[in-house]
Amino acid sequence: MLGLAWLHALAWGPWTQALLLFTGAYLTFALRFIQVRRLPMALWCVLHSPKAGGDIPPFQALTTVLAATVGTGSLAGVATAVALGGPGALFWMWLTAVFGMATKYSEAVLAVRYRTRTAHGYVGGPMYYMVRGLGPRARPAAICFSVCGALAAFGIGNMVQANTVAMVLGGSLSVPVTLTGSVLTVLVGLVIFGGLKRIGTVTSLLVPLMAALYIAGCVAALVRFSHRLPMALWQIFHGAFSGTAATGGFVGAGLGRVIQTGLSRGIFVNEAGLGSAPIAHAAAMTQNPARQGLVAMSGTVFDTLLVSGLTGLVIVSSGVWTTGISGAELTALAFQTSLGPLGALVVVISVVLFAGSTILGWSYYGEKCTEFLLGRAAVLPYRVLWTAAVYVGSLLPVGTVWYASDVINGFMAIPNLVAVLLLGRIVVCETRKGVL
Repeated sequence: MLGLAWLHALAWGPWTQALLLFTGAYLTFALRFIQVRRLPMALWCVLHSPKAGGDIPPFQALTTVLAATVGTGSLAGVATAVALGGPGALFWMWLTAVFGMATKYSEAVLAVRYRTRTAHGYVGGPMYYMVRGLGPRARPAAICFSVCGALAAFGIGNMVQANTVAMVLGGSLSVPVTLTGSVLTVLVGLVIFGGLKRIGTVTSLLVPLMAALYIAGCVAALVRFSHRLPMALWQIFHGAFSGTAATGGFVGAGLGRVIQTGLSRGIFVNEAGLGSAPIAHAAAMTQNPARQGLVAMSGTVFDTLLVSGLTGLVIVSSGVWTTGISGAELTALAFQTSLGPLGALVVVISVVLFAGSTILGWSYYGEKCTEFLLGRAAVLPYRVLWTAAVYVGSLLPVGTVWYASDVINGFMAIPNLVAVLLLGRIVVCETRKGVL
């Protein structure tokens, strides 16, 4: 475990976080703050992008991505940030999201620009824009990214999520773990064996439903604590620049810890720069890379600024962030404090839907990474293994698997960020061509 901790520090240390922030800041200025200038157009493009030249509508590409990002990180990740860094960490999470929008935009632009059409549809993502955009010398980086993506998918995108669903249903509703594992395995198999089009169809229905349910729960909780909202906002912005003193079970956090916690959790929630999202955006029905970039950019508004932002406000306004607990348990306590048993039920249902959707989104990411490495013949065996891993994950403790997957995610992000920076001029050119 010590070796794993060392690798985690290497993969997600200050240099990686600096690279993530630098990439987002550089692209923000190079694209003249496109996330601010073109946000209304981005939201319009989500529903009105032309449907030509791809495999699934742009909206379904977005919901496939959101299925993977609006996961347990939106509940547990935000709670962990507040528990470790105090309310001020939320401000730095939001700042990461703002810069991350430019990164997400650029990743999707490159994914569509360098995607490849095969007999089975369009394929793209970091491994393709590395090889096609930077040339043969980038193939080792593309292979590294694909190996990490395929491995991480089985951990953080599959077994961890299945285990979360089983533990939540078992602990809250006394549902047998074997029953949860069996039902979840069958449902996942029915979807992923239908390929991307079925995944896109399911996520286009599931993501809006689960988002609406969770957002409604958040709004109800905030109405209950509306008198505390001004103080909660003051704690967030004051703590962002001064740190947070020890109070209750909260041990206190200096300014450095507040910033570091907010940045790292923000990256975990929205996955901007990780390289996963462009794999789905590459299959979108569009002939304009810049338009799909806008669609991709809007995803960060939903997963970090809206869903995660509301989660953070509920936790801070409820006052339970000082209790010393963390993760999904803290989120559940915040909802229960404001809405009683109904609040706890909202969290249970949300965790199940969020985790289940993450399994679908990440199945496609891992499949395309595997296909890049081993060819189309590997797709069917991959789907069989993926479905089996859902059942295994629901039965076995996967704490170490989660930690190892987080390490591998870091080694995905590094080559992707370097490639995006090197191809930044192409992003600017495609943006100008797209009349943006």
